[in-house]
Amino acid sequence: MNTTVAAADMERAIRARKTELGDRLVILTHHYQRPEIVALGDLRGDSYELSKLAAQTAAEWIMFCGVHFMAQAAAVLARPEQRVVLPNHDAGCPMADMAAAPDVNRALDDIARLQPGRRVVPLAYMNTLAEVKAVVGERGGAICTSSNARQAFDWAYQRGDVVLFVPDEYLGRNTARQQGLNEEEIALYDPQRGALGGCSERELASARLVLWGGYCHVHTWFRPEQVDEARRLWPGCQVHVHPECRTEVVARADGAGSTGYLVRMVEQAGPGSTVIVGTEFNLVRRLALEHPDRRVLPLDRSLCPNMARTTTRHLLNALSRLPGLAPIAVDEAQQRGARLALERMLEIGG
Repeated sequence: MNTTVAAADMERAIRARKTELGDRLVILTHHYQRPEIVALGDLRGDSYELSKLAAQTAAEWIMFCGVHFMAQAAAVLARPEQRVVLPNHDAGCPMADMAAAPDVNRALDDIARLQPGRRVVPLAYMNTLAEVKAVVGERGGAICTSSNARQAFDWAYQRGDVVLFVPDEYLGRNTARQQGLNEEEIALYDPQRGALGGCSERELASARLVLWGGYCHVHTWFRPEQVDEARRLWPGCQVHVHPECRTEVVARADGAGSTGYLVRMVEQAGPGSTVIVGTEFNLVRRLALEHPDRRVLPLDRSLCPNMARTTTRHLLNALSRLPGLAPIAVDEAQQRGARLALERMLEIGG
C-alpha cells in the first residue's frame, strides 16, 4: 500500500466528517501532538489554554487530542450537555501516574501533624489525575500549569503558611527560586521512599514548601552541558526551555516558560536568529517549519511517546464512531472537588 495515499485518504475522510458534524464538534490539539494532528485540529495550545477553551466552547463533542489527564480536566469543566472524547485511550502521562490520591492525602496529614497551627495549602500541576485534583480542591487548594505556577504560588501563600506542590519537583523548584525561597525551606516528599515520604520529622516540620518526587522524562532528558554545547555551536543563539527541566538547565538558559511561552519566544525572534528550544521535539519541529526565516533547533531530540500515540487513524476512527463513542467519565464525587480546584486555577489566571 502507498502510505502517502493512505494518509491523504484519511485526512480527506477526517475533514469530511468534520464538515458533516459542523458546530457540534471541536477538535482541541496540544502543542506536542504530531504535526498532522495539529493541522487537523480547530484549536491548539498548551494545557492551560486548552483548559480555558474546553470550558468556553459551545460544541456538543470535544475531541481532545492530548493525553488522558487533559481530557479528564476538560470533562470536569464541560457543561452537562457536552461530551469529551479522547482519540486513543492509551495516551496517558507517566508523571500524572506518579501521584495517587491516598498518598497526597497522607502527605497533607503528615505536614499538618508536624506543623500544628499552620495552614497547609496544596497545589497540583495540571499533569495529575482527576482523583488528585479532587483532593486538592476539597482541601482548599488549586491547580496550576507552567503558565501560571508563579501566580498560583502567590495565591497559595496568601492563604496559608506551607505549600505542598504535586507532582513535578522541577517546576516546583524552579518556581520556588523565582519566589525567593531558600533550599533550607524546601523538603522533597516521595511516597516511594517510605514513611514521611523519606523526609525527617525536622525537614517536614520546618519546610515552607514540600515538593513531590515526580518528574517529566521528556524534560529531565536535557542536561546543562547541552546548553553549553548549543552556545558553542551557535554563538549568539537564544536558549529557551520548559520549567519542567532540571534547575541547572533552567539556570543556564536565557528563559524558561510554558509551551505557550516557547512559541512566543520563537515568534518574537528576528529573521536570521537562532533559537534553541528545550522541550518536546514535535513542537520544536513544527516551529521550525512555521518559521523558515530563522533557525529553530531542539536542545536535544526528546519525544513524548504518549502524545505521539494519537495518529490520524485514531482520530478518524473516533470521529467515525460519534455519537456512539464512550466519553471520558469522571466519578461524580471526584468531579466536585476537581472542578473546585480547576475553577480556582482559572480565577488565578496567568
